[in-house]
Amino acid sequence: MNAPNKSGWKPAMTASEDGLHNGPQTVTGNRALMLEEPLIFEIGHAETTGVDLPEVNENAPTRLGGLERDKPIGLVGLTEPETVRHYTRLSRQNYGIDLGFFPLGSCTMKHNPRLNEKMARLPGFADIHPLAPQQSVQGALQVIHELGDWLCKLTGMPSVAMSPKAGAHGELCGILAIRAAHTAAGNPREVVLVPESAHGTNPATAAFAGYKVEDIPATPEGRVDVAALKERLGPDVAGVMITNPNTCGLFEKDFREIADAVHDAGGYVYCDGANFNAIVGRVRPGDLGVDAMHINLHKTFSTPHGGGGPGSGPVVFSDALAPFAPLPFIRKHENGEYELIEEEKREVSRGQTFGRMTAFHGQMGMFTRALTYMLSHGADGLKQVAEDAVLNANYVLRSLEDILHAPFADSGPCMHEALFGDKDFGGGLTTLDLAKSLIDEGYHPMTVYFPLVVHGAMLVEPTETESKASLDQFIEAFRSVTERALAGDETMKEAPYYAPRRRLDETAAARKPKLSWSAPD
Repeated sequence: MNAPNKSGWKPAMTASEDGLHNGPQTVTGNRALMLEEPLIFEIGHAETTGVDLPEVNENAPTRLGGLERDKPIGLVGLTEPETVRHYTRLSRQNYGIDLGFFPLGSCTMKHNPRLNEKMARLPGFADIHPLAPQQSVQGALQVIHELGDWLCKLTGMPSVAMSPKAGAHGELCGILAIRAAHTAAGNPREVVLVPESAHGTNPATAAFAGYKVEDIPATPEGRVDVAALKERLGPDVAGVMITNPNTCGLFEKDFREIADAVHDAGGYVYCDGANFNAIVGRVRPGDLGVDAMHINLHKTFSTPHGGGGPGSGPVVFSDALAPFAPLPFIRKHENGEYELIEEEKREVSRGQTFGRMTAFHGQMGMFTRALTYMLSHGADGLKQVAEDAVLNANYVLRSLEDILHAPFADSGPCMHEALFGDKDFGGGLTTLDLAKSLIDEGYHPMTVYFPLVVHGAMLVEPTETESKASLDQFIEAFRSVTERALAGDETMKEAPYYAPRRRLDETAAARKPKLSWSAPD
């Protein structure tokens, strides 16, 4: 039996007094299939257990080496039905890509084909151990090698490091290679330039690597101010970290000019490749003068954000930086065998690698999913991925620019995402109010308040996997809440009304979170 929430640890479920729900209150707190789920501590008791366990001999020897606990662990005991129902009910309160459209800008939350999941679950890949003898895992090494070969061909770059486990991890990999190259030349330099239109992780990565970070302003059309960048270049600048397509959803059309200027000043060009899905099969970053670029497999090539472990952010390198790329890497011999090169001393002729990024070799599940996606699409299909992603984003932009402030609508076609602002909202309403109201329409909100170059930013990425019908429905919902915001509809300040939970105090949740449960008095 589902019990009412007695401890008061969470906001109330939508109340009927709000005028939007009719009907009496229920004893359980449930509303038909909208179930009021208590905490697991409120369901079971520490004094009970859902399984039968043998008596423990307290004097039996252990291998804990003095680390035995000295008091009861305090976990509740549940039966199997209680456990399954608890987590199933919680899962029904989550929004997911299998339920509907995820318009998160700059995150590429697209459908993950089930074929990818089937391949990743094959025992030879799913059960592989990183310390297995190389001769016993030739198939896995081949997958990693072939995936790396695809990435090199798609980017026009000669070398790739497969071990970075996320986008930011890949950024660090590229920056460390740049530092190693400068150090080998006798001057590590001090400054990395980061445009305002770059991803927020770019300056954080450069600072983490020990560089001073300096901003480069954007032009009124939302692209890098090339003149300002050229003026700042000098012997202390190690390189530039530039996102292309950028976070305003625009292609940096002057990228080649920027790269040439940076190279002439003795620096290197790092490209944030998180938005590669907008240009895959259409543009090779190597042709633009890129020296290093990470690729988010969980964005461009459909592997999920997580997938049973970390993400994956392989990094491709130019000829200039390839000698400094991290270990390990895979070499294919003439007899068809694959060798994982892990020892720096065995590769003296390769260059001055900066070392390793991680203990092992990368995320096998992500590699398998990404290669499956590539092979199932083929070169022509990957090109269509970019075309459809750009088409869908421009459809959203042009369908809403007449009612929503679209600051870069005249900067040419957008790429993978459309950017809007909160200009002319009435009654003191904000982007947050619109986002919360969109929840009532059945959608996860878009990315809000980023990028910072637009006031009240709303960043929408439809991805290539959404149909016109699903986009039309989203656009209709978005127009509806926008009309309410422009009219100053005060009810939006209390949204969402129909979600399992009412609006949170987000400031208190961030600054005074309750991270542990205690029984009510």
